[in-house]
Amino acid sequence: MAGAEKLVECLLRSDKENWPKTLKLALEKDRNKFSELWIVEKGIKDVETEDLEEKLETSDIQIFYQEDPECQNLSENSCLPSEVSDTNLYSPFKPRSYQLELALPAKKGKNTIICAPTGCGKTLVALLICEHHLKKFPQGQKGKVVFFANQIPVYEQQKSVFSKYFERLGYRVTGISGATAENVPVKQIVENNDIIILTPQILVNNLKNGTIPSLSIFTLMIFDECHNTSKQHPYNMIMFNYLDQKLGGSSGPLPQVIGLTASVGVGDAKNTDEALDYICKLCASLDASVIATVQDNLKELEQVVYKPQKFFRKVESRISDKFKCIIAQLMRETEGLAKRICKDLENLSQIQNREFGTQKYEQWIVTVQKACMVFQMPDKDEESRICKALFLYTSHLRKYNDALIISEHARMKDALHYLKDFFSNVRAAGFDETEQDLTQRFEEKLQELESISRDPSNENPKLEDLCFILREEYHLNPETITILFVKTRALVDALKNWIEGNSKLSFLKPGILTGRSKTNQNTGMTLPAQKCILDSFKAHGDHNILIATSVADEGIDIAQCNLVILYEYVGNVIKMIQTRGRGRARGSKCFLLTSNAAVIEKENINMYKEKMMNDSILRLQTWDEEVFKEKILHIQIHEKFIRDSQEKPKPVPDKENKKLLCRKCKAFACYTADIRVIEESQFTVLGDAFKECFVSRPHPKPKQFSNFYKRAKIFCARQDCSHDWGIHVKYKTFEIPVIKIESFVVEDIATGVQTLYSKWKDFHFEKIPFDAAEMSK
Repeated sequence: MAGAEKLVECLLRSDKENWPKTLKLALEKDRNKFSELWIVEKGIKDVETEDLEEKLETSDIQIFYQEDPECQNLSENSCLPSEVSDTNLYSPFKPRSYQLELALPAKKGKNTIICAPTGCGKTLVALLICEHHLKKFPQGQKGKVVFFANQIPVYEQQKSVFSKYFERLGYRVTGISGATAENVPVKQIVENNDIIILTPQILVNNLKNGTIPSLSIFTLMIFDECHNTSKQHPYNMIMFNYLDQKLGGSSGPLPQVIGLTASVGVGDAKNTDEALDYICKLCASLDASVIATVQDNLKELEQVVYKPQKFFRKVESRISDKFKCIIAQLMRETEGLAKRICKDLENLSQIQNREFGTQKYEQWIVTVQKACMVFQMPDKDEESRICKALFLYTSHLRKYNDALIISEHARMKDALHYLKDFFSNVRAAGFDETEQDLTQRFEEKLQELESISRDPSNENPKLEDLCFILREEYHLNPETITILFVKTRALVDALKNWIEGNSKLSFLKPGILTGRSKTNQNTGMTLPAQKCILDSFKAHGDHNILIATSVADEGIDIAQCNLVILYEYVGNVIKMIQTRGRGRARGSKCFLLTSNAAVIEKENINMYKEKMMNDSILRLQTWDEEVFKEKILHIQIHEKFIRDSQEKPKPVPDKENKKLLCRKCKAFACYTADIRVIEESQFTVLGDAFKECFVSRPHPKPKQFSNFYKRAKIFCARQDCSHDWGIHVKYKTFEIPVIKIESFVVEDIATGVQTLYSKWKDFHFEKIPFDAAEMSK
């Protein structure tokens, strides 16, 4: 029954609108007592907070690299607790010699960074360290361990692993993540348990608000993916607190610190000396006096972790590209129209030498759009007309630029399909004179573009090479499992369509994996959809090739993948090690496929940086430990001085009333005096006047979140604008709009100065809490 209830709770988040009826019929067909299962507790909260668009306003979104959770079968006797059978679930495991070697410095009580390859079982090493730490305390004293995991899937897995292993020994294990923190007493949970698994922002928040007064409550802190301890990452915020306590002469004891990573990285280092300095700074950030790597048991490690062969394939681009010529001409015409209404267009961005179909051109569009949003003229009607037109011109330029990127790396027909979809949506929306003109220009070229895209002589040579590699590898080994990495979501879709439409690749069953966040109004995959595709891929079920964006090099456990293809895909040295680590089966191969010699050169530099990193670690390991500690302390004192000197006083809220204007057309929306804050995260507007400023349309995915029921989307009411302003919700008994600050320009009434904000927390106006009594008036 509990399993059935959990199943239904998960299904409630399904993308399929008619799933209840389908499931009911399927179950009843086999005479299942479906009605007995249909029990879901009232008030269950949906954890997918990203679907309530404004919820993201409350936290900083940062991108960081993450190694996969390590639960693969290392050997018959050394698999993690979560992987063994039920009968052996609580049996002690037998660690390998290299794992004991990695754990040794930490067992001696030293702050340690453990740097070892993906797949070698660093989680198991963490269990060894944790067990030794908890057992060393004399009677009457107790240790308290906190294990940090960056993302929810890893958090869930580590919570399960630690619970299964330590609860058999009589220790209390629990976890708190962003999905549960609001509903639990954090202080009591930390005090009443021996091991706490946390997503790091939880501790940052509770240190800031004083719920947890000091890190002295812990005796051991373990940081998974510790290479992220830099800048404003939550790991670094925790360690700032630690170092302030250490350097401030606090009397409270400090916890031991352990970091786990597959690669410490080298930053922007050009040589071994600079790489050594970078690694020393990471050690200083984590107060680590030792970097533990496998040295004495390398042969054993090499028998467990297989490093895939790396191949570079320089392929040719199209000799002539009529498709690009036509799209480039349309882009030149669109730029010309934009310059006609804004003669200063070239001065709105500092980016020069931009080329169509590049990321640099995309950056130029973004900077121009931001400048347009705060563009001002004495004649406000004229200002509105120009701002709206520039918004439309740059939006079309962005789509053309995207199409050129798709055409460059996939098929022309996929690029054309992308554009036709865009113009179909344009016609279905406001479709003012500017859009009609731009649409007509595109449609005049449509027949020629269709003809070019159907011409076999315009096939992409890159795809022919990709096809050759796939056919060759699957011929050599029909059981091959592949991950194909690409740069954008649009390319994921394009390559899936290409594989499915290519008779030579009929043996492939492609699945796709993309991120969950929104980009350019395109919604990413939901968490259940991601999990479904990964489970299927890991089980070698419906898919034998996974086409993925960068989300797949962060936290995916696919032990038997034996072919990794990087299709025009390259990052820094940490990303290189992460993506290469996807291929873990014996005899794995990794291909980098590109038409750009600079991409191969960049990957060669990454390989050189990896060698620099390894050489630097070896050099550091020869240093006298006391000398190393002295260097670390010097870095810590210097960094704290810089940190303290840069500390900014808490901003004083500006109580002056200001206007919010539509970012697209500059139509007046509301005054800040009419804005109210609900539950410290959502922003609504009081008064009937605001209701006249927007129009509502039913939400494509109505949804309940906490006290909010998302019913509709709201848009600017000005004719031919329809800019997205937010959503309309039912909050308790109130029907209210919820607005997002990135949809508006803030204008100072006194000076007329206009400012853009991407997050509410950056806009320091007087935030008045929502009051039900005020609403009822």
